[in-house]
Order: sequence, then structure tokens, then C-alpha cells
Amino acid sequence: MLQLIVELREWDDPEAREMLASLRPLEEAILERVKTWLPKLSHPVRIGEHNQSGFSLGLMLDYARASGNKDFAKLIEEKARQFYLTDKNCALNYEPSGEDFLSPCLGEADAMRRVLSREEFAKWLQEFLPQIPKTKAAADWLPATVSPDPSDPKLAHLDGLNLSRAWMLEGILSALPADDARRSALASAAEAHRRAGLAAVTGAHYEGGHWLGSFAVYLVTQRGIQRDHSK
Repeated sequence: MLQLIVELREWDDPEAREMLASLRPLEEAILERVKTWLPKLSHPVRIGEHNQSGFSLGLMLDYARASGNKDFAKLIEEKARQFYLTDKNCALNYEPSGEDFLSPCLGEADAMRRVLSREEFAKWLQEFLPQIPKTKAAADWLPATVSPDPSDPKLAHLDGLNLSRAWMLEGILSALPADDARRSALASAAEAHRRAGLAAVTGAHYEGGHWLGSFAVYLVTQRGIQRDHSK
């Protein structure tokens, strides 16, 4: 919802302004509830579905920076550091779970690239995901997934995982120094996941058709990277 509100603010149109005004009470309620609830969350939610903390923190931080809400941004940044700054050796080889549409490891890294400086992030990522190759451009270190049944509402999640992995890999890549040796491997994996994910956006089945398009748009517009405002 906060992402939608930012989109409406950036759309110079009378209808957008009308919708934005209608949504203002909901926006305020969301902010107030997050401000009340997030400080009480003692541990991050590390799953591959809807309420993953890394994914949510990244989206909320983009909203806060685009909206100029410095207090809300500070809350999100501090919570991300509390949750993730000391994490090491994420078990990427345990992914994916059978119903994931988000990567727990990449979701966390995609959140932290929004919080840390370029140099800090490069160092943090080495300890968090040491599996990323430095010497080759192959994508086989993180293979794309295949849904065994796109008509199943849970198994269709794996098609979305390819899309979200692709944008998270691109986000991670965007935050690394230009001479970082991991850039080639990240780019190769991102492209492989992009191709696999977009190929699954067919609309053939409602189970994936009603949401995969939104993931595809987020990927191809590079929305999350474009909204990565100054740290």
C-alpha cells in the first residue's frame, strides 16, 4: 500500500490526486501501526512468503525516502541494522522451500544494500553470502526454479521466486563498487532468473496470473533500484 501511495504521488494527474487524498487516512493508519508494532518485533521473520521482514523493510524504506519521512526512515534503518548487521553465512543452499516466492537470503541482502554505504555493504555481503563466485560469470551457483504445477496456488509461487530473485540480485549488484569481483556472477544469475520468471507470466492460470504480473512490472521497471535514495 505504501508503494502504491508513492506511485500516486509521482503521477501528475487529477485522478491520482483524488485517489491519494482518499487513501490518506489509510496511509496515516499504516504508519502509526508500523511505528507501534515494529519496535516490539524482537526477531525478523525469515520466510519466503508474504510477511518476510527483509522484503517489507526494503519497501517501507523506499516509501519513507521518497516521501521525505525521515523519522520513519530512521525507524526502518535502525531495525534493519538490529536484525541483520551481524548475520553471516546465510544458508542459500537450503533455498528454495517448496512454496517460496521470496528468497530469505536475497531479501535480507536487498534490504541491507539500502541501509549500508557501498563499502560497508560490500564487506557485509562477503560475510553474509560468501557463496557468490568471484572468478566466473556462470549462473549455476544459484539455479532458477521451475514450478511443478503452475495451476496450483502454492506451487505457482516458485514462478514468482524467479522474478523476485532477479530484482533482488539486480538490487544487490547496483550497490556494489564498480570493480567488485562478484558483479559478473550476480549479473549472470539475475539474467537467468529474469528470463525464467518473465517466461512464466502467461496468464494461463489464475493461480499465478493474478499476481505474477505485478512482480514482473516491479522487475522490468527497476522500481526498487530507482527508489534507492541517498543513504
